[in-house]
Formats: sequence, structure tokens, C-alpha cells
Amino acid sequence: MEDERGPRISKLQKMAEEGHPLYPNDFKPNASAAELQELYRERTAEQLAEVQSRHRIAGRVMAVRSFGKAAFIKVFDRSGGLQVLVQHDALGEAGYQFFKKYVEVGDIVGVTGRPTRTRTGELSLHAEELRLLTKSLRPLPEKWHGLRDVEIRYRKRYLDLIANREVGQLFVLRSRLIKSIRRFLDERGYIEVETPLMHTLAGGAAARPFITHHNALDLDLYMRIAPELFLKRLLVGGLERVYELGRCFRNEGISTQHNPEFTMLEFYQAYATFEDLMLLTEELLSSLAQELKGSLEFEVQGQKISLRPPFARLAVGAALAEALGVSPEQLWDEGLLRREFERRNIPPPPAAGAGKLQMELFEHLFEQKLQQPTFVTGFPLEVSPLARKNPGDGRLVDRFELYVCGREVANAFSELNDPQDQRQRFQAQVEARARGDEEAMPYDEDYVEALEYGMPPAGGEGIGIDRLCMLFADAASIRDVILFPLLRPLGS
Repeated sequence: MEDERGPRISKLQKMAEEGHPLYPNDFKPNASAAELQELYRERTAEQLAEVQSRHRIAGRVMAVRSFGKAAFIKVFDRSGGLQVLVQHDALGEAGYQFFKKYVEVGDIVGVTGRPTRTRTGELSLHAEELRLLTKSLRPLPEKWHGLRDVEIRYRKRYLDLIANREVGQLFVLRSRLIKSIRRFLDERGYIEVETPLMHTLAGGAAARPFITHHNALDLDLYMRIAPELFLKRLLVGGLERVYELGRCFRNEGISTQHNPEFTMLEFYQAYATFEDLMLLTEELLSSLAQELKGSLEFEVQGQKISLRPPFARLAVGAALAEALGVSPEQLWDEGLLRREFERRNIPPPPAAGAGKLQMELFEHLFEQKLQQPTFVTGFPLEVSPLARKNPGDGRLVDRFELYVCGREVANAFSELNDPQDQRQRFQAQVEARARGDEEAMPYDEDYVEALEYGMPPAGGEGIGIDRLCMLFADAASIRDVILFPLLRPLGS
């Protein structure tokens, strides 16, 4: 790499010796490439010859073609690309020689000029001034125009953004998605809040936390795995509709669907049930599809997906009973379930009762089949320590998970607001942890105390923003929609 940098560093040194400013910051563009393309799209060469307006653009040089005393360079800014015609007669001897001597692919330039159209009909900016604003000391990777090495793309996202223009558009889409979600919730009376990222207890989800340490307090803290318990404290305080968009951290494996640091939307609404949130979720996703894709039907990884409400619904017990050829009541026979695990050569989860065994089997048998948006309902109480019991069957809770393209996108339930019941659930989680379940929740007495002051009946939901972005961006991996995904350090 030093050999590649050498010639460029030498040019920078020669520029300094000749008195040229090396990294000037006094060039102010007044137009973007896309704006000029739109403004002059319909003008002929003859009409452009009459234009007196001078425009200033700035961006990265992505191609240089020289022809003696003229050259064409392609300059890209945030909006796209524009060809620049560089001629000796227009720049003058000193300006043109500076260009020939110092400007290369990868450099960032500022150009002032008038619009023109070349013999081939391409709109160009005829340069009357060309400034070298930033000298690129490293050449772009070989075949930069088609950079496909995923290691380079993820480790050096800036090169990915330079080489693959569609990647930048993907993250523009992500930004639009988040803005649309905020607008959707704001219009329905929700307020956005911020809760702590460092917790004294790792609660609110079944996940292993990252541990950090506060030196001044000599206190171990956990990076949050979910904001749920703090947001529900706000319901107790009278903030009846709240949401938070922020980072969560889970000390788990890395896959095409999982990154240890991810973005979560959680929202809570007093006097709502999980069924109310089903309708709200259908409305949210269909509105996002219309805004981002222009249609409720679009392709994801080669398969047409429809976000037209109503979404399908599938009860865990009914689906599992049919698949196993047993009655719904037999699903509570732990011995029968363990034999099913053994028959399929699947290791059962540690410290699992019938409810957790049911969910593991359901995910194994059904998860990848749920391609069209489907609300999965009828979750066992054992795997839902924060959800309200189903009034018809106390072994179940009022909860749903939304699956699209075989991936869980959302998780919601009618919230448990009975402090005595919550205390018993926490105790059961403590016992599960003692039996080896490392993802069981800790006992949070402060949260139970908050419930004792009275939390209104409510519904709450969490949506994985990264997975939602995968859906609308047609991305195969969560790493494609996270600017800087976690990777193992090189050489480790």
C-alpha cells in the first residue's frame, strides 16, 4: 500500500512547494449534479450555448479521459454524477497544466462553469475554473467501479459507498423509513422519549447482555437489551403513548439476521390490546410500502410479497398440533415434546418446560415457511414473562409475533400490569436461570414497585428496524443495511 501511496504523496508535496493550497475549504457549490441534469435536461446544444449562468459543483472524480488539450472527467456528488469538460482554452495554460499534473481518479474537486452538450449529446459542465479540494492519497481499489468483495465492503464501508452508488441509496431509504415511522407515530399522539442505554439489571427481553463498568461508582452495568421496562414505567407516570427508536445490544451470535448492536423501535399505548396493535402494525407497514416502494406488492429476494391488509394469522397450538398429529391438549405433555426433539435430532433448550419446547419446535417447523406477512399468536406463558395472560387459557398469553420472509419483524403483547403476577413471573425466571437458562430475566423489584402504583392496561410492541429495512431494501443480510456491522478484527 505504501508503494501505491508514494506517487500521490509526492504530488501533494510538489503542490506545497509550488505554493498551491493543499486542503482548501473556501469553495462553495451552488448546485448539485442532479439539479443541473434536471434543469437542462431538455435544452439542445444551441440553447445551452445561450446560457450565461455559471454553476459550481463539487464532488469526487470517478473517471478521467484525456485527449491532448481537452479531457472529460466524471464528478460525483451526493445526488449523482455529471460530466465535466476540461479544455486548455477555457482554463488557461496554468490551470490546464495543474489539472493534467495533479488531478486523478479519487480526488475531490470543485468546478465552476457553464452548461454545454458534447457531440455525443451528453450534458456537461464546461469548466472555467477547477480547484483541487482534497487529494486522495490512496488510489481506489482495483475494479472500484464494481467492488464486490464483502469483506472490503463491510470493513471499509466508505469504499463501498464510493464504488457502489446503490449502497448510498439503500441508506437513504433507511433514513426515509425511520422518518416515516416517526411521522406515523407522531400523528397518532405518541411522543418520542429516550431511556437509559446502561442498566443495572438486564431486563425486558430474553437475551444475554454485554457488561460494562462504571469506575466512579464501582458498579457493573449492562448495555440495554431492550427499553421495555423503562418505557412501561412512563405509562405508570401518565405518558400514555410513548415510543423510542434507539440502539440495543445483545451478546449473541452473528448471522444474516443478527448483529449484536441493532436498532429497535418500541412503542406503548395505554388502553390498547395486542389485537389493536395488529391493526396498527398492518397500517404502519402498508403505509411504509406505499411510501417507499410505491406499491403494497413488491419483490424480496425473488419472491413477491404483499403487505395488503389483513395479514394472515396462525395460532401456535393449532399449527403445531396438526404438524405433529396430536391434539392441542397433548402439546402440554413435556415427555411427548422431548421425544419429538429426539426424533428430529434437535437438542432441546436448557431449563425448558412444555411451553418453551413448543416454541422451539414451532420455529423449527414453521419459521421459514412464513414468507407472506403472518401474525403468529397463542404464545405460551413460559416464554412471555411480561405479557398478560389469555383470559380463556391461563397457560397462554395475548401476544403476537409478525413474520415476513421467514424472519421475525415485530413482537407485541397486551402488557402484564398485575404486580403480584409479575412478581411470580420474575421468580420463575430466576428459577429458570438457576437451572441453566442464561437468557432468563433477572428479578426487577423496582419495576414491580412501579406497577404497584398502577399501570393502565396497555399494549406494547417492538419492531426490529434493521430487519424492516432488509424487507424494503431487498437485502439478503442484516449487514447490508447497517453502515458499520460488527466484524471480527483482521488477524484475530
